[in-house]
Amino acid sequence: AVIEVPEPPDLRLPGGVGGDVPRPVIIQGGMGVGVSGWRLARAVSSAGQLGVVSGVGLDTLLVRRLQLGDPGGHLRRALAAFPFPGVAERILRLYFRAGGIEAGVPFRAMPRPSLGRSRPSAQVVVAANFVEVFLAKQGHAGPVGVNYLEKLQMSTPAAVYGAMLAGVDFVLMGAGIPAETPALLGSLAAGRPGEVTVSVQGGAPGKAVAAPEELFGAAPELGRPSFLAIVSSNMLASYLARDARTRPDGFVVESPIAGGHNAPPRGRLALDAEGQPVYGPRDVVDLEKMSELGLPYWLAGGQASPRSLLEALRVGAAGIQVGSAFALCRESGLDASLRQALLERAASGTLAVRADPLASPTGFPFQLASLPGTVADDEVYSKRPRVCDVGYLRAPYARPDGTIGYRCPAEPVADYIRKGGRAEDAVGRRCLCNGLIAAIGLGQRARGGDIEPPLLTLGQDLSFLGDLLTDGDGDYTAADVVGYLLDTHRATSAAGAPYR
Repeated sequence: AVIEVPEPPDLRLPGGVGGDVPRPVIIQGGMGVGVSGWRLARAVSSAGQLGVVSGVGLDTLLVRRLQLGDPGGHLRRALAAFPFPGVAERILRLYFRAGGIEAGVPFRAMPRPSLGRSRPSAQVVVAANFVEVFLAKQGHAGPVGVNYLEKLQMSTPAAVYGAMLAGVDFVLMGAGIPAETPALLGSLAAGRPGEVTVSVQGGAPGKAVAAPEELFGAAPELGRPSFLAIVSSNMLASYLARDARTRPDGFVVESPIAGGHNAPPRGRLALDAEGQPVYGPRDVVDLEKMSELGLPYWLAGGQASPRSLLEALRVGAAGIQVGSAFALCRESGLDASLRQALLERAASGTLAVRADPLASPTGFPFQLASLPGTVADDEVYSKRPRVCDVGYLRAPYARPDGTIGYRCPAEPVADYIRKGGRAEDAVGRRCLCNGLIAAIGLGQRARGGDIEPPLLTLGQDLSFLGDLLTDGDGDYTAADVVGYLLDTHRATSAAGAPYR
């Protein structure tokens, strides 16, 4: 039988600085804190697909890299292009250290996110997102995206504004219900203040706002990027698509085996023999209903093969999103020694990746990749002092006197209980903020010489390595991943039918 692959009815999406932007077939996932950095996104976009930077924690990454002396001068080059030079000069004055700070000297920290974020710290968030997208867009004409977590509501408006100042083409958002993102993009594009509602535990919701004129004294009109909502059910997609105020330009449909955070199973939580959440028929996305929405969608989670791309196109998807294959490639932001250890264990079949229902302070299942010396190791986890000094996943809560406080289930247990948290909610929680930053080689350093242990995440399907690690040197590039996924010969060989 001949596999007929339908041509998409519309090959472009609305938005982008230059008007409509090309619709990609492959989206590179936005992973970790800095794993999907500008080098990886630039490599994927240069190969003709959608490179995506992770927008999580970019202010911390910027100031720590500046304190290390900005090797290569890339950050300073991007800051020189920032449209508000006075802000860029202040950031360099505060954080840049020629030659880098000495080993064993802790990094100077950014203020933790809050509803009352100061103007200077919000400016750093804007500048950091500008820098990452600006660098990702250099040297090619392809589109670039940025990925955010809806859970990080307090940072979202300022972060999105920075990416838009750099001309980002796509904004992707998951880990929640991003119903307010279309309005946020529209407001910021028009030079108006953009805001999102911030959940406050035990109290009335608050607002996180990015007001361009208040931040910088100017509010230029910007191109509106295309918005892709990351969903795990057709029902959520239908809810977002039914109203113009919440409707995205497309969807990424993620399965439970994707890396990082996953949506919890629907219904009562059950765990398998390894302690992983059990997903059932109610968690299967109805792709016919997705197609009926009339918006393009990409399939994610276990899609890293040419056969998967062919099948996605056959069922009506616009393509696939792939994360782990890019996370392990040469341009990945992962620390080089950790990446090599992951590759070696994955290639030998000895790497365990499991969905941990407790690890993330968000309450979402989180895929932990087990390596000795990382926080996935229970011994390393138990020896690490519980510290909350980065705070991206802190949740606002209402104090008895009506003021707002902040707490995180991964902070010191006594602190969490003192703030009204339940002791049982702190059991097993890992500090994702510090652990993921350490995974890219920027872990906080203690004066005694200790360095924050890393935390690693990948998807559960690593079968692609058998095809990518074939040249004998045990490594591969982002361009290799793109070429492999677009290899129609491999796809048709697996399908047993010609591609047409």
